[in-house]
Amino acid sequence: MKNIVLALLALCMPVLAAPTIGELLQKIEASHKMTSDVKANVTLTQQKTGQGIKQFDVLYYRRDADDSYLIIMTAPESEKGNGYLRVEDNFWMYRTNTRTFQHINRDESIAGSNAKGEDFERRPLNELYEAAKDSSGKETVTEEKLGQIPVYKFDVKAKVKDVDYPKKRFWVRTDNALLLKEEDYSSSGTLMQTAYDLKYTTVNGKFIPVTQMFIDEFEKGNKTKVEISGISTEKLDDKIFTKAYLENLSK
Repeated sequence: MKNIVLALLALCMPVLAAPTIGELLQKIEASHKMTSDVKANVTLTQQKTGQGIKQFDVLYYRRDADDSYLIIMTAPESEKGNGYLRVEDNFWMYRTNTRTFQHINRDESIAGSNAKGEDFERRPLNELYEAAKDSSGKETVTEEKLGQIPVYKFDVKAKVKDVDYPKKRFWVRTDNALLLKEEDYSSSGTLMQTAYDLKYTTVNGKFIPVTQMFIDEFEKGNKTKVEISGISTEKLDDKIFTKAYLENLSK
């Protein structure tokens, strides 16, 4: 009798609907969006088939107000002084051996690793992507577990053209909407990259992924681990986001 009563009670309880994809994108953005400047040390550990493992150390400056950033390589010695500068719609690569700047695309590889220039940006996710829908116009959010963590899984498509991948699949925590896993697809539906946010920290009440893994699904065996440390949110001088400052750092 007790089991019958419990079953009846379960049937009477309201079923909580999963959030919409739009709501999840807003939650992700709200938990990550920084309003302060950021300075940090970044280590890229790259593994490429036939080339072994390489490590790159980077000094990174970012101004969230206009999404400008500067990257200066500090190691290894062969890359030391090289850098990248993003200001408005311009993205430059600087090479210290020739002391020249070259205008490049945002999807340019950083020091030959799987990390790209756009990976260092903080463009609003909910302005770049929207729910992917099936032929009937329906969007799908499924609940499952990633390891032992309850997550929502859903697909999105690009709203704008200048994104790294036009289609993505996300796995986000059900309790706080932290992004844990991402699959990136080409327009034809080919899986190009899988990314994992392995560790987060909080800065000024916002979540920052401090350990990430990018796995190249197109060229098997290639992957890059990104580790962030020494995070500071003190206001940065405007002169930092200039060609002159990058060139001076490289001397």
